[in-house]
Amino acid sequence: MAQNRSKWLWIAAAILLAGGATMWWLMSRSDKTPVVSKGGLERFTHFESQYVEPRTVSVWLPTDYRVGDPCDVLYMHDGQNLFDATTTWNGQEWQVDEIVGQLIGDSLMRRCIVVGIDNTDRRLQEYFPTKVWQHLPAGIRDNAVVDELLGDDYLQFVVDEVKPFIDTRYRPLTSREHTFMMGSSMGGLISLYALCEYPQVFGGVACLSTHLSFKHLGHGVDGTLWAEAFCQYLATHLPDAGSNRVYMDRGTEDIDASYAPHQQRVDSVFAAQGWDGDHYVSRVFDGHEHSEIFWAKRLEQPLLFLLGQ
Repeated sequence: MAQNRSKWLWIAAAILLAGGATMWWLMSRSDKTPVVSKGGLERFTHFESQYVEPRTVSVWLPTDYRVGDPCDVLYMHDGQNLFDATTTWNGQEWQVDEIVGQLIGDSLMRRCIVVGIDNTDRRLQEYFPTKVWQHLPAGIRDNAVVDELLGDDYLQFVVDEVKPFIDTRYRPLTSREHTFMMGSSMGGLISLYALCEYPQVFGGVACLSTHLSFKHLGHGVDGTLWAEAFCQYLATHLPDAGSNRVYMDRGTEDIDASYAPHQQRVDSVFAAQGWDGDHYVSRVFDGHEHSEIFWAKRLEQPLLFLLGQ
């Protein structure tokens, strides 16, 4: 009975968060292969893992790319929604191929490979920063449902399985200074968590419309308690100031409107640890909502912050 209750709580949360990349998994499936207008796309449709369920991994390559070219690598979550609106559940996309291709073509950003990792029916569990539960108040922590917090498993998949595959097959630049991660909503949470857990792997992360309110993700715990626990986790796990780059932003409409106090709290954690404007930015986009349409409109900013020439 408890397992069934947990399962339906996850489904309800996914439906309630059905905005932009934070959709429930049934809507994200498409049988169509994405088509890109710039560069090329290679897809690995049943990427096996010992940590998480198999999924599609898509690799976008710059125009005239050849194996071994000195490229950076950008890992992005919710891979279904990155390249082609005709294959997404809501008819929206990040326009990654158009925007990254144009910025590279204009010599505004370094050449990079974009690795789009699809979500699955366990998206909310996999993008949840696992160790945050340890920072809940003691009495609350003991009652939290934590067996479905799979962020650590998902990041092991990315770092120990996807990255070695990319490094071997495409031979890009592999050091921290050339490896980045980006996501939105829950994808923003897991990206910032990845930087804390693997600062030696990722030189920077971009977190758009980060779901800092933890709304509808209770596991038996109020979202505001999770939000404060996340800030406590950051305070003890952030890399040294200036060692990496972190971009964060939010809109002012839709669910993004609820992020303001939580983002300000996160900003204060970074400030207290001495992060300067060259390594940490937190931006607000007036009128922007929680969807791919708006993430595409401002995608250039995190790209230039992380990978600008």
